[in-house]
Amino acid sequence: MEATTEVVTAAPAPVLAAFIDRYVGYRMTGYEPGLHRGLPSRHMTFIVAAGPPIQVVEQTDRRQPPGSYRCVLSGLQAAPAMIAHTGFQEGVAIELTPLGSRVLFGMPASEMWDVTIECSQARRSLGDQLADAVHAHEDWPSRFAACDRALTAAARTESVPGAELTWAWRTLVGTGGTCPINPLAERIGWSRQHLTRKFTAEFGASPKLAARIIRFERARRMLANTPSYVSIAQIAATCGYYDQAHLNRDFAELAGVAPTAWLAEEIPSVQDPGAAEARG
Repeated sequence: MEATTEVVTAAPAPVLAAFIDRYVGYRMTGYEPGLHRGLPSRHMTFIVAAGPPIQVVEQTDRRQPPGSYRCVLSGLQAAPAMIAHTGFQEGVAIELTPLGSRVLFGMPASEMWDVTIECSQARRSLGDQLADAVHAHEDWPSRFAACDRALTAAARTESVPGAELTWAWRTLVGTGGTCPINPLAERIGWSRQHLTRKFTAEFGASPKLAARIIRFERARRMLANTPSYVSIAQIAATCGYYDQAHLNRDFAELAGVAPTAWLAEEIPSVQDPGAAEARG
């Protein structure tokens, strides 16, 4: 069977747009069974399986046992998870920023740092509604609309982090993780130490680590989507690394493998829809 990839994206309902960037529907068939790396990202992991359950065989926290999930949820992370697949994967990824953790689950994203759970453990009705709704529909617009209905009904939009932390998070994301932390704290009117304490308590990662994850994610997306004649050194410079060696070190620590090895081994991924469309 020929390997095929289908990726469809959509914006969420306006009331959700402050903390959900988009929906990504994916269907991948005909690949050899294997492992996929779930990599650190500026988004929490929030994926509703439409096909087989999501099989996490190695968690980001190696002390957590493997798990099988209909609707998987986890906080930010600084290590890869290993996900087994049979060659067929289908579902909807909800690109949830950590600003939305309180809104949907009534707790800061830090409480799910480096932890993977079934969504129903955080909010039973929401996890079950999403899983049932995605399975009940075949076409992407209907699936996205069902997600909109369930998430809009669940959202408590007044429960967002404070203005200072919201601004700090969005500034780090908007600068691709290149904003220095001292000026960030000064702009808010806090000391660096106070910002680090408050930021870590809310999101699970310090501002420095969050910036590193955001910068890594940008570099990873560029590696997956940029023509081969653009060198890794050029991507490193564009993303704010000192040099290619700096990028290689970050990749080895956050992805568990060198950039070239990741590109060679990785199947099209819901984390890189542009690359998936190009290879499908």
